[in-house]
Amino acid sequence: MPLFLKLLRYYLWIAPHLLQIGIAGVMFRRQLFRLFPWFFAYTCYELSLFLLLFSSEIFNFNGSYSSMYAVTAAVSTILRFGVILEILRQLASNYVVLARVLKPLFRWMTIGLLIAALAVAVYAGGNRANHSWFVMNMLDRTALILQTGLLTGLFLFSRYLTLSWRNQVFGIALGLGVYATVDLITAAISAQSGYWRVELLDYISMAAYHCSALIWIFYLLCREPVRPDVDNLPGQHDVEAWNQELERLLHQ
Repeated sequence: MPLFLKLLRYYLWIAPHLLQIGIAGVMFRRQLFRLFPWFFAYTCYELSLFLLLFSSEIFNFNGSYSSMYAVTAAVSTILRFGVILEILRQLASNYVVLARVLKPLFRWMTIGLLIAALAVAVYAGGNRANHSWFVMNMLDRTALILQTGLLTGLFLFSRYLTLSWRNQVFGIALGLGVYATVDLITAAISAQSGYWRVELLDYISMAAYHCSALIWIFYLLCREPVRPDVDNLPGQHDVEAWNQELERLLHQ
């Protein structure tokens, strides 16, 4: 590997996790881990995972890097789903009745996305030269389709849930959405190109994660309230009216 690419790879690998140290520190100092426990857990897990994988590569632990990555990636995926559910809970926290309608809506959306993701992953095919890698890539694409679909749904409903672009919840969702979208594109490309070209796509995925970390630390450092003053937001009266109407219908 050329020296420039090697240095670039190490930069894109190390820099986002240095930013995540700052993210964890800001969240701990401002007690934001109480509001976003899943995101805080995800940040701490990614830092621990980085130390484990980086040490494995540096000290060349008999090719254990690939096997460790496959196992730990599953935990990372579960934590990202937890962050998405946490974002939804934060958005609907002021509207109990509206949340009772949104939860089944997103539940059915999840089921629909899961069926679509499995269909795409199975029937889209791909390079099967390395069977174990192909299966892992298929599962990864399925999870990423679910994540991008749910985050898209959250952004579509953001106007009606008083989600401002200045809000920290928006920043967490935006950063996660950027990474999931780019990762889905690279996973789809790698499925067709095959295992041996995955390393070239890793640079794009790592750069996207770097951008996500920058978005997260920017929003967390901004001294904006976690929830804006909802009484002064455009469309607030519409949401309250929906909430009251839904409450009336549910009690009939």
